[in-house]
Amino acid sequence: MGVGAVPELAEHQQQGGRGRDVTLGMGDYVTAGQAIDPRPILIVTGLVQEARIAAGPGMAVICSSSSPTQLRALLTVVDPETIRGVISFGVAGGLDPTLRSGDVVVATEVLAGDTRWAAGLSLSDDLIDKLTSGRRRVVRGSLAGAEEVVTGSTSKAALHSETGASAVDMESHIAAAYAAEAGLPFAAVRVISDPAHRALPALARAAIKPNGQIDLVAVLRGIVRNPGTLHALVSTGIDFNRALRSLRGCRDFLIGTELVDSEALVSETA
Repeated sequence: MGVGAVPELAEHQQQGGRGRDVTLGMGDYVTAGQAIDPRPILIVTGLVQEARIAAGPGMAVICSSSSPTQLRALLTVVDPETIRGVISFGVAGGLDPTLRSGDVVVATEVLAGDTRWAAGLSLSDDLIDKLTSGRRRVVRGSLAGAEEVVTGSTSKAALHSETGASAVDMESHIAAAYAAEAGLPFAAVRVISDPAHRALPALARAAIKPNGQIDLVAVLRGIVRNPGTLHALVSTGIDFNRALRSLRGCRDFLIGTELVDSEALVSETA
């Protein structure tokens, strides 16, 4: 699977027909036709931390290490007959200025350029109540797909104005395209890490290793060169840790939710 596959998809592969409405859960799975479907859900992540949260029974997880090119390569070796749905799962940059770090965006659609992919995830009232307990806020909205990290607050505002999307990430549009081509149900759950008003410091971006982990040596060197970046790094780190805590809660409560079959692809031209 390449760098970042957690765990190896081959461990979960099962042959069988594609289910349409599917339920996440432990062990065996029941489709709309009540037939047992043992295949896992494919969980698409960008960071090692996200992959570790998502990993577990019934989940086949791949991690792009924040590289769209690597994610596309990983997906070329995933046999769509061996999975029953696709979920993009992880953190995202906020575009809607009302969203704070830790808020959860359940995608209604994913946008990239002139293309829109519908997303469906059914959450019961009980699950919504659990997800919104404490400080966790859940909203439904669209996600913008990007090939590079959107860092500045001005760039975020421009993307929000252009697309109306609630958040942006680098995996959802690729996962959505794969699911649409394969005829599989698709959903996306993303937690805001850096809110719309926060610009990601250049040092934070440069210190991410190819495997998605943080290069502490690079961080320390950058702080020595420019001590003024310390405050921005601390704020970014606080937001990121809050997002990961919220994401862990989402993983727990996604057990038992339903991927809803919908029109997989809607093409729009400018």
